[in-house]
Amino acid sequence: MLRVLTLSTLFPDAARPNFGIFVQRQTQGLAASPGVDLRVIAPVGLPPFPLDRLAHYRERAGLPAAELWQGLEVRRPRFTVVPGTGGRFHAGALVRRLTPLLNELRTRFPFDVIDAEFFFPDGPAAVALGRRLGVPVSIKARGADIHHWGHAGATAAQVIDAGRRADGLLAVSDALRADMAALGIPAEKIAVHRTGIDRTRFHPRPRAAEKARLGVQGPLVLSVGALIPRKGHDVVIDAVARLPGITLLIAGDGPERSALAARIAAAGITDRARLLGAVPHDDLPALFAAADVMALASSSEGLANAWVEALASGTPIVITPAGGAAETVNRAAAGRIADRTPEAFASAIAEILLAPPDPIEVAAAAQRFSWEANAAQLRDHLTGLVAARAGVG
Repeated sequence: MLRVLTLSTLFPDAARPNFGIFVQRQTQGLAASPGVDLRVIAPVGLPPFPLDRLAHYRERAGLPAAELWQGLEVRRPRFTVVPGTGGRFHAGALVRRLTPLLNELRTRFPFDVIDAEFFFPDGPAAVALGRRLGVPVSIKARGADIHHWGHAGATAAQVIDAGRRADGLLAVSDALRADMAALGIPAEKIAVHRTGIDRTRFHPRPRAAEKARLGVQGPLVLSVGALIPRKGHDVVIDAVARLPGITLLIAGDGPERSALAARIAAAGITDRARLLGAVPHDDLPALFAAADVMALASSSEGLANAWVEALASGTPIVITPAGGAAETVNRAAAGRIADRTPEAFASAIAEILLAPPDPIEVAAAAQRFSWEANAAQLRDHLTGLVAARAGVG
């Protein structure tokens, strides 16, 4: 029996049901694997002062300390985060909070390995806890955790040190593995562990019918991602403004919502561009299948799940050369890789709309992504770390 403690600050909850949904899906797959027993620690960071000062923390404060979430036993301990410190003290605070909790948990669940599912602050905390408890540690890199925290002055040294001290490392793409190595993290310790896709949900559907349900006529461009500058929704808005007769739907929520709404108004496309807000993950398959193109102008990515979900739905993508873009758009039917400018995105979108690829050929580009393969690789990876620590094999 492989007993796994999954540690992830990137995990869904009642306040943020779409937050880290891919971590949840991966963890469910691992937990269902033969010979695996698993518990989840999903820490919730809260500031040390009254929450009415920062409204977005209020709902998180009311989350249960422990619950059964989508079939997984999840604990949600609170730890202190101090806004304005650049994350410098996050990992230390997490270690202090989790040390007594994990000491107590081990008396009932003697876990063999810690599986950290985000590089910061999870990774440095997991390494420190693993050393104290005498268990191996794996850390998975997903994109922003390396591209932001791995370069920020307050946290870069912590990220690099954790990468060097962890027993094993995972990255969502070959490109992210190279980015980690460029920081000085040993490349030989990093395995590429791609995301999965549920093809019973994400698959081609009759596009015209799905558009009709949305009240859309004519070409439809979809952008999916948090409303933050890194995702580049402003670039896509400006691109669609250059393409008359095309509808744009943006699924996601975040601090840039007002700015993006103003940009849509300034571009004069309020009649054909809509901000949908946060869309439940269960509603995304129909949305992807309705679109003629999914466009995401990210400044950085590891390998975005939205890319793979769109492709599996038969929808070609237009994306920047960020992260694992070239590993994903590996055939003409999959879409285009474009510079992060409105002109380049408009040109790429127009090119696809002029000669739409067969949705079945598009979906074939996502064939190598599956949750079954994802779970099997993760189980083997963690089993290997436990065996290596025990001196077996």
